[in-house]
Amino acid sequence: MALGATIHTFTVQLADVDRGVYDELALRVARHPSETDAFMLTRVLAYCLEYEEGIVFTEGVAATDEPAVLVRDMTGRVTAWIEVGAPDAERLHYGSRLADRTVVYTHRDPAKVMAPWAGKRIHDAEAIRLYAFDPGFIDAAVAAIDRRNTMTLSVTERELYLDLNGTSLSSAVHEHLID
Repeated sequence: MALGATIHTFTVQLADVDRGVYDELALRVARHPSETDAFMLTRVLAYCLEYEEGIVFTEGVAATDEPAVLVRDMTGRVTAWIEVGAPDAERLHYGSRLADRTVVYTHRDPAKVMAPWAGKRIHDAEAIRLYAFDPGFIDAAVAAIDRRNTMTLSVTERELYLDLNGTSLSSAVHEHLID
């Protein structure tokens, strides 16, 4: 018998000073049995850091033809393709052709994530951005995850301040070009 997804809830107070986004979010996140807590938390952070009208979680690691997070406009057209983890070059190529903007958020070493992309055909590669956090940040935050989570996330000058269930952490959001 296959294991089902574990539901985690996140009540998020979001204050993204860089983008002028201030909102309270109530997120229900289904963590697939093969998905790590680090991947799930990175998915939640990507959602918050990219938050705008039309943003949704997809089926995550279970989705073969969609990224972890997707933004659609009111007509249904994909405007942002937001991958998490270490997607392969073919997924980035597909997403970049489909969406106006493609980004990747990773909880892994950015150099190791980008290495397999070298020399591969990726549409509009120079416009794709990879975002990573300080070493140890995601691991420290994962230790504070529960099934029901209260989170305050503030972003100022690409510095992220996170309070997750009473654990306070901070990290820069590092931007890498993939071309």
